Amino acid sequence: MLLRLPWLNSRRRLLVALAMESMLFAVLYYFFFQSRFGVWPGWNLPLACLLGFWLVASYVIGRYYDAQEMHSAAAIKQAIRTLITLILSISVFLACLWLTSSPAQAETSRRFMLPMLLVFALSSGLLQQSLNLLLEGRFSSSELWLVLGQADLQHNLDKELSWSRLEAKLKQVDLSCDAWSEPSLVGLTGLVVESFEDLDPTHVQVLLDLQMRGLNVLSPVGWCEKVLQRFPPSLLRSQDLLRGQFIVPQGSTQKRLKRFGDVLVSGALLSITALLLLTAALLIKLEDGGPVFYCQLRSGLNGEPFRLWKLRTMRVDAESAGPMWSGRGDPRITRIGRLLRVTRIDELPQLWAVLTGTMSLIGPRPERPEIEQELKRQIPHYRLRHLNRPGLSGWAQVNYPYGASLEDSVNKVSYDLYYIRNSSFWLDLLILFKTMRLVFNARGAEALK
Repeated sequence: MLLRLPWLNSRRRLLVALAMESMLFAVLYYFFFQSRFGVWPGWNLPLACLLGFWLVASYVIGRYYDAQEMHSAAAIKQAIRTLITLILSISVFLACLWLTSSPAQAETSRRFMLPMLLVFALSSGLLQQSLNLLLEGRFSSSELWLVLGQADLQHNLDKELSWSRLEAKLKQVDLSCDAWSEPSLVGLTGLVVESFEDLDPTHVQVLLDLQMRGLNVLSPVGWCEKVLQRFPPSLLRSQDLLRGQFIVPQGSTQKRLKRFGDVLVSGALLSITALLLLTAALLIKLEDGGPVFYCQLRSGLNGEPFRLWKLRTMRVDAESAGPMWSGRGDPRITRIGRLLRVTRIDELPQLWAVLTGTMSLIGPRPERPEIEQELKRQIPHYRLRHLNRPGLSGWAQVNYPYGASLEDSVNKVSYDLYYIRNSSFWLDLLILFKTMRLVFNARGAEALK
């Protein structure tokens, strides 16, 4: 199966930051080691783990590029976040020394590594701030696309741009007009063609020439994948589905690896968070004396219903009038429940469903069957979500706030369709790190409306 990574397009700045910090870490380590011991060191697994921890912590804490902070006190925030990352990294380093090294070895490592980490943290902070200034214009400039088709297509694509990671502008050109046949290439990213079948041979040749000159020539679905990083259900045609692009291969190595990761990570997390779950359960019981857990029927793989367990975050009588979406500032949520939702602790019991194979760590979030019946009628291709096991977190959850309306559900389905089309180990890893970042910053648990 061809590996698809279109989501990397909008994360070039992040990749540059990760590569630069990795090289900086290696250079400083070799320099400090040679200066202190007079020999060139070899690379080792604990050192790679320390670097990996630094990079992951930096991403979760938010040290890397954030466009919303470019014109605020970015330097101060960068310094604070770098300091937090440094403290965490030193704590992990000292804990590993205490567990694995003799007192003499630990003393030698501390005298060598602690100064190196301090210099690395200072250099890293300066590096990230410099990259923000140097690459701001290069990676944040708006893309310009020509839309070859009807005005309705441009209107629909413009509506979908509000949730895009990339800035883009659309300019509609009528196919009946010859003016577009030789467009100016200055600042032009590519063309969106409504229907390749309707083009005459002259138009096809012009598009081929433009493509050979480096411009993107995409269908509306291809444009959505590249720019929006989601597939709006209304723009997907039956022909797109018949091409087999949204079929999940059965028995593939990727699925077996995904299942192995689900078992390994869910088992570890259940062990690590057992005390936290017990504390949360006690707080729920003390607040109102009601049940600790809340059980709901949800739709799983192939639409089969299953029981999903969560820590209860609402009043006992929250759904006495029937099931309903939760809105912003929902009065049914308890005080403890609000804290559990912000930190996502209420979702931890679902790790058992991941361990037993009913769910996966990453996938479309399961919906309630009674709500799904309406969504199936209102949202085209909604059933495609059932091709994957439902997940504890998903592409929709890390890219779109908590939804509380039909419009929100349509947008979330568009992200789920993108995940089905581009599912891979690397995308799952990105979603996992983005979920950690959301939990750390306590975002994404409130409804839009």
